[in-house]
Amino acid sequence: MSLITIPDTPNFERINERTSRFLINGCYPGYGITLGNSLRRVLLSSLVGSAVTEIKIKGATHEFTTLKGVKEDIIQIILNLKKVRFQLQEGTEDIKVLIKVKGIKEVTAKDIKTSTEVKVVNPEQHIASLTSNKSDLEIEIKIEKGVGYVAVEQREEREKELGAIAIDGLFSPIERVNFKVEDMRVGKRTDYDRIILEITTDGTITPEDAYKQAVEVLLKQFKAISTIKEKEKKEVKEFKEKKNVKELKAKEDFEISALELSTRIHNVLESNELTKVSEVSKLSKKDLRKLEGMGNKGIDEIQDAMKKFGYSLKKND
Repeated sequence: MSLITIPDTPNFERINERTSRFLINGCYPGYGITLGNSLRRVLLSSLVGSAVTEIKIKGATHEFTTLKGVKEDIIQIILNLKKVRFQLQEGTEDIKVLIKVKGIKEVTAKDIKTSTEVKVVNPEQHIASLTSNKSDLEIEIKIEKGVGYVAVEQREEREKELGAIAIDGLFSPIERVNFKVEDMRVGKRTDYDRIILEITTDGTITPEDAYKQAVEVLLKQFKAISTIKEKEKKEVKEFKEKKNVKELKAKEDFEISALELSTRIHNVLESNELTKVSEVSKLSKKDLRKLEGMGNKGIDEIQDAMKKFGYSLKKND
């Protein structure tokens, strides 16, 4: 029997549509800060959301252009568009939408022409003010799914359309997370912890779903490091690698476990039902990047491992 007791099932109360308060009672002394910090970090940095990543404005070739008959400059329009929150349908990774308005008008997110694949959560968000009857504003907006905050410089270089302006992506669906830890009584002891966690979202996800997703992320991380293996001596490992390469190269296909990828990358592939190296070789870098939890380092790791067996990734279209 463990001497470390586990917390009670959390309770929550809805404060408004986007904010809920969670109470986690009965945390072992000192665990309130440990659990609270972990949940807060994951909530703010690791949940999937949608954001504007690129725009194309008729008559503007770069962000320092000014538009006749439009009160705001391009920089201000971009800042306003970054505040618009979108909800992409499951299975949709990226999509383009359009704003096309003329004449004197206060342009808001409600003027964005969407499809069934995307929903504007805050249609009241201001975008621009048209000040003349001859004003003409046309904006093509690209929306993508992602995690956390991704600066333009961090994205892999890709060919842009003429006149397209890349934008830093703020994908996180969480606006604010606060928590505090209080002492509480459990039995005769008065030094147990109670976590009071308050989550505010951008409206694209409920606080309850955000909480569940954050816990799931932590569970997957701990599961990945829950088993350990003894490190082999260098000469033994090199001998096995050479032997495996000779044996496997003679075969047409083999399991991804033969690549000896890191546990995290192996789990990402396996969770997407990619169990054979031949299956992975049919994917491009762009395809792999769409897998949740896969980043550029992971793709590099896969490429290097596949080269040993004469395989490579599909070239981007």
